[in-house]
Amino acid sequence: MFFTYLRRELRRRRKAALVIALGLALGIGLVITVNSASAGMQVAQGKVLQSLYGLGTDMTVTKAAAAQGSTGATGRPKFNFGATTDSKEQSSDQVMVQGFESLPTTVVSQVAGQKGVDDAVGGLSLRVLKVSGQFDRGQFKQGQTTGGGRGGGGTQPPGEVQGGGAQFDVNNYSVYGVDVAKPALGPLTSSKITSGTSFTSAQSNAAVAVLDSSYAKENKLAVGGTLTIKAVKYKVIGIATADSGDSAANVYIPLTQAQTLAGAKDKVTTVYVKATDSQQIDGVKSAIQKNVPGTTVTTSADLASTVSGSLSTASDLATNLGKWLSIAVLIAAFLVAGLLTSSAVSRRVREFGTLKALGWKSRRVTGQVMGEALVNGLIGGVLGIALGLGGAYLITAISPTLTASVASGGGGGGGGGFGGGPGRQAATKALDIALTAPVSLGTIGLSVGLAVAGGLIAGTFGGWRASRLRPADALRRVE
Repeated sequence: MFFTYLRRELRRRRKAALVIALGLALGIGLVITVNSASAGMQVAQGKVLQSLYGLGTDMTVTKAAAAQGSTGATGRPKFNFGATTDSKEQSSDQVMVQGFESLPTTVVSQVAGQKGVDDAVGGLSLRVLKVSGQFDRGQFKQGQTTGGGRGGGGTQPPGEVQGGGAQFDVNNYSVYGVDVAKPALGPLTSSKITSGTSFTSAQSNAAVAVLDSSYAKENKLAVGGTLTIKAVKYKVIGIATADSGDSAANVYIPLTQAQTLAGAKDKVTTVYVKATDSQQIDGVKSAIQKNVPGTTVTTSADLASTVSGSLSTASDLATNLGKWLSIAVLIAAFLVAGLLTSSAVSRRVREFGTLKALGWKSRRVTGQVMGEALVNGLIGGVLGIALGLGGAYLITAISPTLTASVASGGGGGGGGGFGGGPGRQAATKALDIALTAPVSLGTIGLSVGLAVAGGLIAGTFGGWRASRLRPADALRRVE
C-alpha cells in the first residue's frame, strides 16, 4: 500500500517533484564540481612538489641553518694546473657538497627509528665546477740591435714574448648521490627511466650514472657512453625524464661514489622520510625535531605554502570561495525543498484529512510524506551527480593551464627547500600544469548522503505540517 500510494502521488505531482529534485540537483552538482576541481588542484600541486622531492616522500630532514655570524666551511673552489712546455688541453673538476652543509649518515638510522616513520633514506647533493681549456705558449722575440758605427758595437734591447694566452670554459652541473638499495624513495623517483636501466642494489659502489634527459641531450650523451668526473669515468646506464618540471639533478650516481668524489665519507645532505600514515606527519615531524638535534624538518605542507602563481590563486578560490559558495547553495536548496514540500502538504489538506478520517494515524501520514520527500531527494541526487560529472568532465576536457612556482627556501645551506640541494634550482622556475577534475568514489558517496539528507530535511518540514492536520480540516475544504 505504501509503495502503491507513493508511486501514484509522485506521478500525479511530478512537476512539483521535479522542481524539488532540480533544486537539490543544482546544489549537489556544484558540490561535486567544486570538490573535483579542488582535488585536481591538489594533484597539480602534488606534481609540482614531486618534481622537487620525489614520489612517496612525506618530509625531508636537513642540517639546521647556522646561527647568524657563525663561520662555516664555505671554502672557495681552487683549480691547479701544471706547467707544460707545449700547448696542451687541461681540465680540472672541483666537487663540492651543495651549500657546504652535511649530516652524518647515522642520522638516517636515527630518523628511521622514530615512531611513525615507515622508511628513511639519505642522499648527497653535489655541485661540480669543471674548468677545461688550453694554454697557448707565446713566442719569445729578440730585440733588434740599434746604434753603433762601422766598427762600433750597438745596443740590443731586451726581447719580449708575443702571442700565447689561454682559453677556458667553465661547466657547472649538479650531481646527486642516491642510495641504490632503496630505489622507491628519494629524488630520482620523480623521474621515469626512458632509456636504459636504473640502478640495482649490486651497484652500491659501481662507477655508473643515470643522466637527466635534458642534460644528456645538451651534452650529446647516451646510454653506453661515459661521463668523467674528477678523473673517474662513469658509464651511463640510463636516461631519466622528469615527470613534471625540472629534474632534481643533472647526474645521479651511487651514494658511496658521491661521498668519495666530494671527500664526504659517511655524509649526507638530505634524509627523505616516508611516514606510516599521512595523518601522522605532524607527529613524526615533532618527534624528529625533538629527538634528532641539529636538524630541520620540512614537510610537503610546509613547501606547499610557498607555491605561488595562478595554481595557488585558483586553489585558494576553490578552497575558500568555491566551498563556501557550494555550502550556501546546498543550504538554500535544502530550505527550498523543505518549503516546497511543506507547501505541497498544505495543498493536500483534504487528502490527508480524509485519510485520517479513514483511520490513518499521524505517524503513517508523516511516513508517507517522508517517503515521497526521500524519493525526491534521491532523484535530485542522481541528477546532481550527472550535473557534477558533466562539470568535472568539462574541466578535464578543457584542461586549463595553470602556472606554479616554488620559492627557494628551506633548511640549511644544503637543504634548499624540500628536495635537497638540486631542488633549489628547479624550485625557482615556473611550471605549467594542466588542470584536471578527478571524481572520487568518496565524492559520489558524499553526493548520495547529501541527497538523502536533503530528502529527509524536506520530509521533516512536510511531515511536521502533515502531522498537525485533523479530519475536521478536510470537512472545511469540502465544497
